[in-house]
Amino acid sequence: MNTQNLTTIIDSPLGCLRACADPSMSALIRLDFLNTPQEPCDTDGDIPVFSSLRRWLDAYFEGEAPPVTIPLLFHGSAFQRTVWDSLRQIPYGHTTSYGTLAQQLQTSARAVGGAVGCNPLSILVPCHRVIGSDGSLTGYGGGIERKIALLVREGIPIIR
Repeated sequence: MNTQNLTTIIDSPLGCLRACADPSMSALIRLDFLNTPQEPCDTDGDIPVFSSLRRWLDAYFEGEAPPVTIPLLFHGSAFQRTVWDSLRQIPYGHTTSYGTLAQQLQTSARAVGGAVGCNPLSILVPCHRVIGSDGSLTGYGGGIERKIALLVREGIPIIR
């Protein structure tokens, strides 16, 4: 039995994404943007969870709001998982603020920001939909330009 995570690289309109599946190859545990150029994107590692992810990403980047039906496995503290679950409730085409999430979770915006920053499943767990209370765009692990591109793709007006 495989005891290591399986990784593949997926090309997207915003650059290459690295996807990792758990050793059982049944759930996705990581999806993040590669911040260094890699040409061409390697698309080996075609297991069912990666095939499902590719179909989901294709639909998402075509402007659809597909439901996340890909099995996800989260590794993080109980608090982080609570925040990530809250992120998954933010509807496509909408945003919320760190302050609003903090109020809902009865914690501080700083604590929420820390958990958001540790999100292991970019796009699927839509941390790009979290903005500052004043509408400002805040950091994003994939880079602020990608955050803007994701928000614009979802029809969210951007205030700069």
